[in-house]
Amino acid sequence: MADDDLDHQVQERRRRHRPSLIQAFTSPDSYGLVLLLILVTYALSASITAAWAVSLVLFVQIATIWVTLQASQAHRHLRRVTGAILVVTAIAAILNLFISRDVAGGVMAVISGLLYVATPVIIIRRLVARRTVDTQTLLGAIAAYLMVGMGFAFAYRALGAWQAGPFFGSQGEGPFPQYLFFSFTTLTTTGYGNLVPDANPGQTLAVLEMLIGQLFLVTAVARVVSAWQPSQDRGRSPTTNDSN
Repeated sequence: MADDDLDHQVQERRRRHRPSLIQAFTSPDSYGLVLLLILVTYALSASITAAWAVSLVLFVQIATIWVTLQASQAHRHLRRVTGAILVVTAIAAILNLFISRDVAGGVMAVISGLLYVATPVIIIRRLVARRTVDTQTLLGAIAAYLMVGMGFAFAYRALGAWQAGPFFGSQGEGPFPQYLFFSFTTLTTTGYGNLVPDANPGQTLAVLEMLIGQLFLVTAVARVVSAWQPSQDRGRSPTTNDSN
């Protein structure tokens, strides 16, 4: 009887300390919040095409990268450097409201693309250092994968704004949602074929995205999913440093 009571107490203690799904997606030290912010960025970019929406998306990106630094437990020096860059980015987002849309579109796309280039690297470095594969590792891998698709979308948008002809040739320049659609169908190698880069460097960039997307899925994400052990999440909060 005493053994049953002790076992019940242990299970109850584990249940209380187990991080809830809400906590995993709202904690500032969790990749779940990073994933939510990426989805918000995608939704805003795909649904709002007004000029001011570019600044709004950039502010969400700033928040995404800052939360990523927190969740990845980046070094203080890296946080300071990135913080300075994010301040300059915020100023650029404000100035975008007063600049011609034709000029601002390409500039803001370049800034957004650069922001999403470094962030997946930060996440992957943190995931490699973790000794266990748990929910946070899985969420971090998914977040990094989605950031790659978003980063390439902004890169295509920047090319479309700066190159001589339309990025999609006879299909025209198109709004930013088309670049998002093309990027993720390329990343997943779905390849509907309705949108195709008219010339280089867009075609080369698309091939690079295909390779990165497939290699990321068959190596990083597949390995994380196969090694994921939900039971390891018990008794540990999202702020636990698994690298120690």
